[in-house]
Amino acid sequence: MIGKKVIVIGSGFAGLSAATNLASQGFEVTVLEKNDSPGGRARQFSEKGFVFDMGPSWYWMPDVFEAYFARFGKHPSDYYKLVRLDPSYTVIFGEDDFMDLPARMEKFHALFESLEPGSSRQLDAFLKQAAYKYQVGINEFVHKPSRSVTEFIDPRILISALRMDIFQSFHTHVRRFFRNEKILQLMEFPILFLGAVPQNTPALYSLMNYADIQLGTWYPMGGMHKIVEGMAKLAEEKGVTFRYNQEVQKIEITGGKARKVITAGHTYEADIVVAGADYQHVESQLLGTESRSYSDDYWNKRVMAPSSLLFYLGINKKLKRLRHHNLFFDADFGLHAKEIYQTPKWPTKPLFYVSAPSQTDPGVAPDGCENLFVLIPLAPDLEDTEEFRERYYHLVMDRLEKLTGQSIRDAVVFKRSYAHRDFKADYHAFKGNAYGLANTLMQTALLKPSLKSRKVDNLYYTGQLTVPGPGVPPSLISGQVVAKEIAKEFS
Repeated sequence: MIGKKVIVIGSGFAGLSAATNLASQGFEVTVLEKNDSPGGRARQFSEKGFVFDMGPSWYWMPDVFEAYFARFGKHPSDYYKLVRLDPSYTVIFGEDDFMDLPARMEKFHALFESLEPGSSRQLDAFLKQAAYKYQVGINEFVHKPSRSVTEFIDPRILISALRMDIFQSFHTHVRRFFRNEKILQLMEFPILFLGAVPQNTPALYSLMNYADIQLGTWYPMGGMHKIVEGMAKLAEEKGVTFRYNQEVQKIEITGGKARKVITAGHTYEADIVVAGADYQHVESQLLGTESRSYSDDYWNKRVMAPSSLLFYLGINKKLKRLRHHNLFFDADFGLHAKEIYQTPKWPTKPLFYVSAPSQTDPGVAPDGCENLFVLIPLAPDLEDTEEFRERYYHLVMDRLEKLTGQSIRDAVVFKRSYAHRDFKADYHAFKGNAYGLANTLMQTALLKPSLKSRKVDNLYYTGQLTVPGPGVPPSLISGQVVAKEIAKEFS
């Protein structure tokens, strides 16, 4: 494998992970990044003294990050300072109906008991099952390349699969334990970003509740981009070369192999190509028809995770009644979910999320100011106009101001919006999606697009449209999995 040239397209979490793992095993790795900095959706920008993370804002599953850096004899603390948030986040159900979710388990028990007597015991039982799913799911299942059914023909794995409730819906599962409507909303909220309604999401994903409640919500001081900076620095330490502003225009195939990766000004020779860019874009735009594994019809039938309308806001004063993470559940969860997944449209009355990292990290805003990141989950592939963006900005800000009892819009000194057409322009995101492929039962493991091309012998894929799926920790693991497969086949 020494001297084998690997071209990695894209420097998101999966691309960085794949590149670093391959370089550490002796491959000569070059990363081609379309934009002018690493990170993909986890880029960062600064304006008027405000520092904005552009994408991921939740740091969950700290053990996955620890395991990633440990592979190279490092620790996250070598690259960034991590703090645990307490409360983990706040849920706003209505005026004067704010609920802080505590980091300490005894307080979490007390909160549940206040909502539903006896529910703390039910919570323990629920989390015991969720812990098993987390340990098996994160340590075994998600590390499988899912290229053959034989990977799963193991009595121990089959028994584990049954215990992990793969064939039961999350909606049914959680109602075996709880009845209180607020508790149900709390437990179902992580599912919103997996790409399906709870009725269509396997109960396996209660592992997300274990990650939330037991492992906690964390924050890297300086912002989520600090993870990217650390990973890029580690990659360079392992010998990875980065080339920015290199949008790939074509992958040249000769004799059934990817031999050249062509950008506007350069041609890069390759023994192996790893596409960390959008899978559908790579297939439909960078390969000839004869080299594609999946048809346009196949892609159009995929269930995509949501897109988002984002607002990055710089506020020239401190705000009250906001925590670092704030979930606004003062609207009908079911209706909004339906308008994302079942009858796609701009939502009637959306739930939304507000991150105020300056509550934890003064360095991301000027003194006396606040940094806000506002997110509205949306169906992918909607018409995206300035008129729609502005309408929903005021719709959400009306509610935000009313629920927190303060004026905010008159204090906005910086505002930037971001939605479908930006996801397409910056990341070639299929249908403008923000989170990749939905984690439905029919899009799990072997039923996801394969991490290796069926037509091109040395072309591999990594990231949120292949195994194991969307999210930052799964993307880290995706890069490790594809690197392992490449090392096995080229060693």
